[in-house]
Amino acid sequence: MKDNAAAEAVPPKPVLVVGAGPVGLAVTTDLARRGVPVRCVDRAAERSPLTKALGVWPRSVEILDKLGARGAAPTRGLRVDSFRYYSGNRPVARLRFPDRTAPLILPQPDVEAILGDCLDATDARVERGVQLLDLDQDEQGVKARLRDARGDETVEEFSWVVGCDGAGSTVRNLTGIAFEGATYPHTFVVADVGLEGDLKHDDNHYYCSPRGILVIAGLPDGQYRVFTSAPPGLAPADVTLDVVQRLVDERGPGGLRLVHENWISAFSVHARHAETTRSGRVLLAGDAAHIHSPAGGQGLNTGLYDAHNLAWKLALVWHGDADAGLLDTYVRERGAAAQDVVRQADRQTRAWLLQKPHQVLLRDLALRAGSALRLAHWSYTSTLAGFRTVYATAERPGTGRGGFRSGALLPDRTVRDGATGRRTTLRRALSDLTHTVLVLDPPDEGAPRLRAELEALRARFGDRLTVRVLDTSRRALAAPGAWPRPPRPGLPRRPLLVLVRPDHHVDAVRPLSGAAGLGDRLATVLGRRGGARTPAPTGA
Repeated sequence: MKDNAAAEAVPPKPVLVVGAGPVGLAVTTDLARRGVPVRCVDRAAERSPLTKALGVWPRSVEILDKLGARGAAPTRGLRVDSFRYYSGNRPVARLRFPDRTAPLILPQPDVEAILGDCLDATDARVERGVQLLDLDQDEQGVKARLRDARGDETVEEFSWVVGCDGAGSTVRNLTGIAFEGATYPHTFVVADVGLEGDLKHDDNHYYCSPRGILVIAGLPDGQYRVFTSAPPGLAPADVTLDVVQRLVDERGPGGLRLVHENWISAFSVHARHAETTRSGRVLLAGDAAHIHSPAGGQGLNTGLYDAHNLAWKLALVWHGDADAGLLDTYVRERGAAAQDVVRQADRQTRAWLLQKPHQVLLRDLALRAGSALRLAHWSYTSTLAGFRTVYATAERPGTGRGGFRSGALLPDRTVRDGATGRRTTLRRALSDLTHTVLVLDPPDEGAPRLRAELEALRARFGDRLTVRVLDTSRRALAAPGAWPRPPRPGLPRRPLLVLVRPDHHVDAVRPLSGAAGLGDRLATVLGRRGGARTPAPTGA
């Protein structure tokens, strides 16, 4: 018995994160702030200075702030005012962005710098110049053979391994996970350049011509990103500033002069996703799990959504608060979401490259109609912004009341947060370190019984559950453990219990009589251990 007790008392091994790009940094930071020991390794000796990914959408900004960015992204980025679409050089549509859905142009090095600052606030660090050579896993853990910057090799043990090491993922290849999909027949050219000419800097310009697509977007430093399809037969080694200038002259509005280059590259575009994102104790996230066309600017963002979905689940499993089967929900939820992104980016890319006159005419008519009727503002921009993802929870996706739908993001209503005394949004006010039971408009006559039921839930699940009460008539969110003032008389009320996951997606919506049912639902996730445990580090 003593031997068994001693074995059970041994803490689990750390988590290994392979890759220190935006996704690896986000996973590492989020695990560390949830009290999980984590090592992050990257084979590169230093961060890449190349701008690479550019677009950061509002949901990603929310996630960065939860990780500790504290508003750094909007400060460093360039807000995009609109997308302008042209057929040849003739304007056909303009899609303006309200603040709620407006993207930022924020080059990848800036995103990594922001995440690096977030990571510095934890106990975890990036080990650079460290290469993963091999993996061997069993039911107890994963043995990883690593080579450090000096060439020394070691075999070390981890509880889980997360592959965030890009499209050519060593983790995915060592695990034998298939990477399914196709490669576009076109080669594409990307250049960060100085540009002279009459072009609105805070708009993204899309020129769709029979000769190929040309996209021009302003960068925060005053330069521009040029993205275009290469003509047949152009070898990557032959791409120069003069070549890019010729392509801009052929496909753009005219009168634009490229004055110097910061970065020029040619590459192939793929549409692929991993057969699965979990093999035993090995998981994949970001480009290691899915890659697609840059159309829509979703690549970096999709990886951050992966990280945010995975980290809270992996932390619960590591702490022993949830069964490892919880990680299968990461596979299902993010797998389905990533496949949607791959499909949407593929449709946009194919629309860019249409050449037959009747196809071009239909595309242009669709763009005009979508812009004129503002259909894109209702659906397309909210999807790009990251606000329309709906996960399949235990309830039928999309069911609910009062604007709260199972599987969807918590509505981002403006509230006065009793914990801080400040006006903020509901998603910013709620912690992402615990599940939350959000109580909407409890009646006075039922409050004592309801409070007793909620206290029973708190006692059952300890510091893994927070209870907050929202008075919708006053838009007042009571501090944790507090109860609002009596409701204003005569105003309609919609009493509800809403179970909110740490990633702020709604898990379930119940009437006030359904507290016991929420307890049963929580037990399916947090049923491994009752009562409180040592709290994770505090966070936003």
